[in-house]
Amino acid sequence: MTRATECGTALRVWVARPLPAGARTAERVAGLGHRPLLAPVLDLALSGAPAPEGPFDALVLTSASAVPALAGSPLAALPAYCVGARTASAARAAGLGAVHEAGGDALALADLIGRTLPRGARLLHAAGRERKDEPGDTLAARGYRLTVWVAYAARPLPALPEPVAEALGNDSLDVALHYSRRSAATALGLARAAGQEEAFRRVAHHCLSADVAAPLVAAGILSHVVAVRPDEDALLAGLPSAGPRPMPSDTPMPSDSDAEASPALRPGRERC
Repeated sequence: MTRATECGTALRVWVARPLPAGARTAERVAGLGHRPLLAPVLDLALSGAPAPEGPFDALVLTSASAVPALAGSPLAALPAYCVGARTASAARAAGLGAVHEAGGDALALADLIGRTLPRGARLLHAAGRERKDEPGDTLAARGYRLTVWVAYAARPLPALPEPVAEALGNDSLDVALHYSRRSAATALGLARAAGQEEAFRRVAHHCLSADVAAPLVAAGILSHVVAVRPDEDALLAGLPSAGPRPMPSDTPMPSDSDAEASPALRPGRERC
């Protein structure tokens, strides 16, 4: 078994997630007994673009990163339809209007809106500059009028963070946590530009979803696992415990495990 799969071993875990969420994740990783390396590869900032003129019937939020752009504005009084628990929690903390929480992905969000709002409702999607087609395509097909407002933008760092380059250089990095497809692709690109691609490939990459893992799969990186649900609890459940004694590498995983190996997972990288 590798260091990244030995139960009872404190792992060096790269948290590539942007701030401020990355800091919360690093705290959780430390709470599990591991050693977090907080080094985002994307810098999130509000876009400064003015909100479109309404009126609107509700907000659509697919990321907590959009919430600061809404806090304290007249739009904050609108019902907010949030993709999952983390976004809903941020919306409530910012004092947004009635907050509705979907099951964690864009199609679940579209279904929630379809069950609670009439066709033809006017929706404002506060989104990032780079975004996916969903839930917009599904909502439009179902007769909703969706306006997209680019409320924030994620900018890649110009170079691999120095602590990560050092850890890759001395082969002391065990796990990388990836929360978005763009973050995973950026991390790979920065590692490649820094001449650390081979070391990057040796790291066990834990991804929030199959979509997040896609750039790694495309690059032929086999050492990755995908959370069975697209939420942080499921992702962090894939990290081995830093307390109990190691299990043999051929010990089967419980059927209710919160993380599952990618079909392309390299033999010998089983999870504890």
